[in-house]
Amino acid sequence: MDEEYDVIVLGTGLKECILSGLLSVDGLKVLHVDKNDYYGGESTSLNLNQLWKRFRGNDNPPESLGPSKEYNVDMIPKFTMANGALVRVLIHTDVTKYLNFKVVDGSFVYNKGKIYKVPATDVEALKSPLMGLFEKRRARKFFIYVQDFEESDPKSHEGLDLNKVTAREVISKYGLEDDTIDFIGHALALHIDDSYMDKPALDFVKRMKLYAESLARFQGGSPYIYPLYGLGELPQAFARLSAVYGGTYMLNKPHCKVEFDASGKVIGVSSEGETAKCKKVVCDPSYLPGKVKKVGKVARAICIMSHPIPDTNDSHSAQVILPQKQLGRKSDMYLFCCSYAHNVAPQGKYIAFVAAEAETDNPQQELKPGIELLGPVDEMFFDIYDRYVPTNNPEVDNCFISTSYDASTHFENTVTDVLAMYSKITGKVLNLSVDLNAASAATEQQAS
Repeated sequence: MDEEYDVIVLGTGLKECILSGLLSVDGLKVLHVDKNDYYGGESTSLNLNQLWKRFRGNDNPPESLGPSKEYNVDMIPKFTMANGALVRVLIHTDVTKYLNFKVVDGSFVYNKGKIYKVPATDVEALKSPLMGLFEKRRARKFFIYVQDFEESDPKSHEGLDLNKVTAREVISKYGLEDDTIDFIGHALALHIDDSYMDKPALDFVKRMKLYAESLARFQGGSPYIYPLYGLGELPQAFARLSAVYGGTYMLNKPHCKVEFDASGKVIGVSSEGETAKCKKVVCDPSYLPGKVKKVGKVARAICIMSHPIPDTNDSHSAQVILPQKQLGRKSDMYLFCCSYAHNVAPQGKYIAFVAAEAETDNPQQELKPGIELLGPVDEMFFDIYDRYVPTNNPEVDNCFISTSYDASTHFENTVTDVLAMYSKITGKVLNLSVDLNAASAATEQQAS
C-alpha cells in the first residue's frame, strides 16, 4: 500500500466503482479500497442467508423459500432507463461486455387507490383509463409536442423558450388536469416531488423525451432494463474495468483514515500501519463523517413473495410510482419488483420493495399504503438508513464525497451525481452523446 496514486477511492458502492472505472480509463493511477470484504458497499446484493443475518440475527431462513444462493437481493434497488445516462456510461466504458440485461416488464402509476400502466405516448394516452375522453385529447396534444420537440429546432418549440418558461406554464398551455400532471411529472419525468413545476421547463421536457425514447428502445413493456443476477453485478463490472486499466483493489482494509496536511489538503489514506499517498480522495459519506450532513432518512420494506404485484399484468418485474399528492405526502413512494425472471430469486419467488423518504417519526407506518398494494407476503424486513450530502469544498481539501442514495427506484439521480463528481475531479465533462447510436447495438443483444 505504500505507494503514490492520483486518486484513492474509498468504498465499492456503485457510484464509487463507476468513478473508479472512468478515472482508470482516463489514465489516472487509482487505488480502490474498501473496509468491507465484499463489493457494493451500501448498494450490495445479498443472498438469503446474508439477508437473514443482517435483519434477523442468528435465525435460519425457512426451507420453503428455496436455496439461499439463488437469491440476489439488492440493498438499493434501482432500474436503469434504457436510453439513460447509466447505459451511455456502460457503452462509453465498454462495461456492457461484463453484464447481461433484461427489459423490465412494466411501468405503473398509482391513482385514486388503483394501479395503472403509465401512458407514455400520444397513442397510449388515447387508450389510458387514467383520463376521460376530453382529457385524453389534451394529453395527446401535449405528448405530440414533447415527442416533436428538438432543442436545436426552433420550429418545434411552439413559441416557448423552455429555458425561461416554467414546467407549470407549459402544462397550463395544454389545460391538463391535476391527476394527469401527477403521473406526467412523477411517473414519466421521474421528479421526486413537485418542486420542478416552478423551474425552467427544459429539463422536464427532456426527461419526458428520455422516457419515451427508452420505451421505444427495446419495444418492451417499460423503459427500464435491469441486470441478470441483480445490481451487485454493476459495481463488480466497473471494478473489473478499473483493474483492466491498471487500477489496484484492496478489500477488507479496516480503519481506513484519510490523512491531511497542515493546510487541510488530503495527502493520503492510512490503514493497518501503512499509508498510500494521493492527490485526491473519492469516497462515500461513511469514510468522512465530519465533512457531510444528514438531510433525511429512507425507509424501506423488503418483501419476499410468491406472486407478482397485483394489478401489474402479472409482471415479473415492475416499478410502481405513488405520486406524493395521491398519498398526502411531500415526496413520492416507490414499489419495485423483480423475480426469478432476472435470476434474483428461485423459481416462483418475487422480491418486492416499498421505499420512501421518511417524513414522520413512524416510517414503518408511512410505508403502509405501498405494502397494502403487494398482497400477501412470505417474509418482510424493514430497513431505514440516513441520507447524507457533502458539506466540504473539494477545491480546498481535494475530497470528493458522493451523496447517499435516494428512495427512488431508478438510476437517473444517481448518475447525475456521478457525472457531476467526475467533472469536479477531472475538470472535464464526460461526453456521452457520441455513444447514443452505439448503445442500441451493444445493449440490444443483451436486453431481450
